[in-house]
Amino acid sequence: MTTITLECNSSGERLDVFLASSIPDLSRSATQKLIDLHSVTLNGKPLSKSHKTSIGEIYFIELNEPEQAVAIPQEIALNIVYEDSDVIVVNKPRGMVVHPAPGHIDGTLVNALLGHCGDSLSGVGGVKRPGIVHRIDKDTSGLIIAAKNDRAHLSLAAQLSDRSLTREYDAVVRGVLKTQSGTVDAPIGRHPVDRKRQTVTQLHSRNAVTHFEVIARYSGFTHVRCQLETGRTHQIRVHMAHIGHPVLGDMVYGKKKPELGMSSQCLHASLLRFVHPLTGENIELQADLPNYFVQVLTKLEKMT
Repeated sequence: MTTITLECNSSGERLDVFLASSIPDLSRSATQKLIDLHSVTLNGKPLSKSHKTSIGEIYFIELNEPEQAVAIPQEIALNIVYEDSDVIVVNKPRGMVVHPAPGHIDGTLVNALLGHCGDSLSGVGGVKRPGIVHRIDKDTSGLIIAAKNDRAHLSLAAQLSDRSLTREYDAVVRGVLKTQSGTVDAPIGRHPVDRKRQTVTQLHSRNAVTHFEVIARYSGFTHVRCQLETGRTHQIRVHMAHIGHPVLGDMVYGKKKPELGMSSQCLHASLLRFVHPLTGENIELQADLPNYFVQVLTKLEKMT
């Protein structure tokens, strides 16, 4: 059990909102749960979610120590695009989580990689993320690379850092883009209220750059290809929403109800280009558009 002492520096704000904005990595729903469990007190008395803060109040918050999720090997079929003794590249299906986390302790890509590779994964990512060099969202499909040893992991991580590892994504976005190509250069940080979302902001943010190119225009939608220059959480989804063209099906950053049968983002990691950590060979891999994506394009063609 960990106890946090927090002195309030604002007045009139809901307690759950204040706590979520003051404690890193704690979502508003998590703060509400702590309050419901009477784990937030003032002068020894538990508070309610609707409590209005006052400057100078000192809150005591009791947090349980997080459970360490250790990945276990599982026999889960993988669509392997490339594999050798140093790296493995998988075409991840939509709906698969990359690594274990609360609510997703198994059935993840890491569990599948451990089942396939055994002990042959790098340890740089720790017990929860062995071999994982970069991530893609649960409902984003496509190419993801994992390292089989620490040397390969460090090499690929360096390529991510110096932006020589290329990642391209196909997406269907709402609205018709007027320009054929462009760049979104806008810093991304955690949303100040909804801690599970990211947003374009100058506050506690990191630089983020996304290049895009139009592949095809339809009635009310556009098929684009995006290239990441940086790799921030939800970057393409946040950036496309920021310029007024959220990804189709993205009910977090776009329309709040399904469209064209999509209740999750129509986003596919279609290309990876990197330098092999051992041989120095330039490797380029591509993953065809999955069925769900092709079905969306077919519907759009019929509508146009």
